[in-house]
Amino acid sequence: MPYAYDPENIFAKILRGEIPNDTVMETEHALAFRDIYPQAPEHILVIPKGPYVCYDHFALEASEAEIVDYTRTIGTICKEMGVQPGEGGAGYRLLSNAGEDAIQEVPHLHVHIVAGRNLGRMLQPAK
Repeated sequence: MPYAYDPENIFAKILRGEIPNDTVMETEHALAFRDIYPQAPEHILVIPKGPYVCYDHFALEASEAEIVDYTRTIGTICKEMGVQPGEGGAGYRLLSNAGEDAIQEVPHLHVHIVAGRNLGRMLQPAK
């Protein structure tokens, strides 16, 4: 079944300017803003401006320009936050939920960049 994008989701409303946000960076194809319920000292959401439900939808249907811009935006934010391990930063976590089993709450692709403290294991080993 093809993805059905809901234009009334909260991120679509943010993109249309109907809901305010704390913008960190905006490019031609991406918007990055601070999470309103941060899970660490640094918690930024990055969303594409196009109507993509999740990462595989974006990866398979977005234009090359959208993919490059979105990916570079994530890299630039990590650089500006000073969290790149290769540059002396303490690291970060990228997280993107897709679908019911991953508990995706907003049906618009978004990546969480979480940093600023030890984040522990993401998943516990299976028993």
